[in-house]
Amino acid sequence: MFYHPSESLKRSELENLQVERLRAVVENARKSPFYGERLKDFDIRELQTASDITKLPFTTKDDLRSQYPYGLLTRSLDDFVRLHASSGTTGTPTAVFYTQKDIDQWADLMARSMYAVGVRRSDVLQNMSGYGLFTGGLGIHYGSERLGCLTVPAGAGNTRRQIKLIRDFSVTVLHIIPSFALYFAQKVVEEGFDPAEMPWKVALIGAEPHTEETRRRIEELMHIKAYNSYGLSEMNGPGVAFECTEQTGMHVWEDAYIAEIIDPATGEHVAEGEVGELVMTTLTREGMPIIRYRTRDLTRFIPGQCACGRTHRRIDRITGRADDMLIIKGVNIYPMQIEQVLMAMPEVGQNYVIELIREGFMDQIRVKVEVKEEYFVEDMRVLRNLQKSIAARLCNEILVTPRVELVMHDAIPKAAGKAVRVVDLRDQEKDS
Repeated sequence: MFYHPSESLKRSELENLQVERLRAVVENARKSPFYGERLKDFDIRELQTASDITKLPFTTKDDLRSQYPYGLLTRSLDDFVRLHASSGTTGTPTAVFYTQKDIDQWADLMARSMYAVGVRRSDVLQNMSGYGLFTGGLGIHYGSERLGCLTVPAGAGNTRRQIKLIRDFSVTVLHIIPSFALYFAQKVVEEGFDPAEMPWKVALIGAEPHTEETRRRIEELMHIKAYNSYGLSEMNGPGVAFECTEQTGMHVWEDAYIAEIIDPATGEHVAEGEVGELVMTTLTREGMPIIRYRTRDLTRFIPGQCACGRTHRRIDRITGRADDMLIIKGVNIYPMQIEQVLMAMPEVGQNYVIELIREGFMDQIRVKVEVKEEYFVEDMRVLRNLQKSIAARLCNEILVTPRVELVMHDAIPKAAGKAVRVVDLRDQEKDS
């Protein structure tokens, strides 16, 4: 049974638990070189309520990079059993270390998350995510085993093998990133199978921002229930927040984390229900606690209590990142606005890419859109009308008329991992 007693605590009881754990976190964090210096003059008695967390300073990704590799550890290296790290391809990476207790607690949170969407020990889960330094694969894997599921560590890619494993072992639960789910649904049909007759029932999707339109398309194509999740390696990985069967937002496990939503410009809390930047604090991680981490992810708290009965607050799906905003012709645009329009159009295929180009001295957006085979006809008038329709709908949403380029099914190369949705070609065009 992985319905944790804390999930139905009264708000006052939950906040008292948070304050108690936050005080312990501060005391523990001061054992690390970084927080030992930053919090040396902080009086723990200032933390009387959960809202007093604002008296503590923010932690940023730059802080984590500056302390690479060991500056945030509160234990000796002998006490750690695993680390995960970012790729570090654009500079100093970030590394997150786990004690055995941290791994066990993370597995419990993942098991609780999967239980919330109806997964049970009788299920067979196929993990179609990459393993290694990326937290998604191992996080789901350990949670699945903790819940008691038969776990198939298929990893990413190799579509035919994935289909064979699903059919041979009657896989009922998939862990899959949204962009690959759209691609995979097509390939299942191309291999001669009817998605409605596949054994799967539940898809756990996450790792990349996606719209409600994308989720609904996955559900329709695969005949499956797809549940959104949120996680980041700085907070362990997946399992920070998860939907329940109501699909009305993701419950943040507030006995393990304190979540805040701030104005990215001022750092002040926004009003309930307003979109802002998510800030997270670990409450149970012993080896590498992180306090008030600015995730740069944009979301909002969903007002009210969930019909499922859980009292832990819900966040909305991630709409993008504070540093992903595009400014074109003076207009602020988020890539997810474009996806929302495209995925709602039946003629549009499963893949697209947003290219930033320069026309004369002006920045412009070019959107390459795959068109489903049945709509990619030889009559140019039909394609031009579709092109104009897409451009008009995008303009209504983003207030800028983009260049729209229609391409055939599977014409856009698929990324090996997370989908690459925005490509900046402005410097290339300038050099050429």
